[in-house]
Amino acid sequence: MMSWTVKSLVPPLVLLCVWRLQEGAQACFCPPVHPQTLFCHAGFVIKAKVLAQTAVGDLVRNDIQQIQMFKGPPMAIDAIYTTTDPGACALSLNQGGEYLLSGRRAPDGLLHVMSCDYFAPWDSLTATEKLNWVHRYQKGCDCQITPCQAGPCSIRSAACLWTDPLPVPTLGEQAKNLVCLKRKDGCAWYGVSPSKGGKKT
Repeated sequence: MMSWTVKSLVPPLVLLCVWRLQEGAQACFCPPVHPQTLFCHAGFVIKAKVLAQTAVGDLVRNDIQQIQMFKGPPMAIDAIYTTTDPGACALSLNQGGEYLLSGRRAPDGLLHVMSCDYFAPWDSLTATEKLNWVHRYQKGCDCQITPCQAGPCSIRSAACLWTDPLPVPTLGEQAKNLVCLKRKDGCAWYGVSPSKGGKKT
């Protein structure tokens, strides 16, 4: 299941999980965030196949074959790390699986992916989602996406209102099909809207 992080709760260049006490134990909680925001704040976004997995303390080293890089360092990535601690937003990847992965370089210098980052089996994505991650999101990083599930809401001209309904806005039309792009008069949603008969919005 995909999880997300709200931009306003984290430093502008790092998306981290919000922690909360739950029945006496610390648990990871990821408020919803639009996938474009996750792309723009990720340290890397890649399509990769998990080749092997090795336990390293409370981490798992995932040796990967980088199939395609959409954002990231100049050199190919050959390993990413995930934690086994549920309170630190653990993420389990399947050996042999091909994924779209976003993540960041942690203070330890390693490249980490956690459950609050964007991750999905590549074959589970629609053609529109793949197009957005591969080409479109990078064009909209000058825009801000402002969640608005309980109006009225106001925004600056360089922003788009994200109004997909609760309880799971990340499964809504704007999250799955639309991109917030800058135009002459500000930022606006762009893309094909299935609910409007395939018309561009």
